[in-house]
Amino acid sequence: MKEQLLDYLLVPLGLMIMAGYHVWLLHKIIKQPTKTVVGIHAINRRFWVEAMMEDTKNAVLAVQTLRNNIMASTLLASTAIMLSSVIAVLMTSRGTSNMFGLVLGDASQMGFSVKFFSILVCFLLAFLLNVQSIRYYSHASILINVPLKKISSPYLPADYVGSIVNRGGYFWSLGLRAFYFSFPLFLWIFGPIPMFGSSITLVILFFFLDYTVDFRGLNDGECVLHDNDVEQAAK
Repeated sequence: MKEQLLDYLLVPLGLMIMAGYHVWLLHKIIKQPTKTVVGIHAINRRFWVEAMMEDTKNAVLAVQTLRNNIMASTLLASTAIMLSSVIAVLMTSRGTSNMFGLVLGDASQMGFSVKFFSILVCFLLAFLLNVQSIRYYSHASILINVPLKKISSPYLPADYVGSIVNRGGYFWSLGLRAFYFSFPLFLWIFGPIPMFGSSITLVILFFFLDYTVDFRGLNDGECVLHDNDVEQAAK
C-alpha cells in the first residue's frame, strides 16, 4: 500500500510539472515569441516563404526543403506506429510484471496495464501529429510554387502559405514532444521515483531548448522586425 502511495503522489506531480511548463511556454510563445525558439522559427519561416515565392528560381530549393521536412515527419510517424505495435503486444502478453524488477511502486497487473496504455497513447498521439505535419507540408509544397509576380490573386497571399508551413512545423514539434513525454512514462515501469526524476530533468532540458536570449534585441528595436510579424508568429 505504501508503494502504491508513491505512484499516487509522484506520478501526478511529475505530469503536472511537465504540463505546467508547457502552459508557461505557450504563454511565452503567444506574448513574447522572440524569446522562444518556436517563435523565432515561426517568424523566420514566414520570411523564408516570402523569399521563395518572390522568385521562381527558388522553386526547386523550396520543394526540396519541404520534402526534407516531409521525410522527417514520415520517419517519426513510422517510428511511432511501430512502437505502438510493440506496446500493444506487451500489453496483451501475460507475465509482463515478471519482465521488470520494480524497486518501488505498484507491481500489479492492472498497474502495468495502465503504464503501458499511457505509453501507447503517447505514441499514437505522436503518429497523428506527424501525419498532420505531413499533410500541411504537402499542401505547402504546391502552394509555394505559385508565382506571385505573374498571378496577383488575393486568395493566395504569402502570409497564407507561411501559415500553412508554420502549422506543419507546429505539428512536427508537438509530435516530437509526444516522444519526449513517453520517456518518463516508460521509466514509470521501473517505479514512480525514476519517472518523477526524469520529469524534472526533461523540464530543465526543455527550458534550455525552448528559451533563448540571443534575439532579445528584437523587442528593443535593435533589429528591424515589425509588430505584425511577431503577432503572426503566434498564429
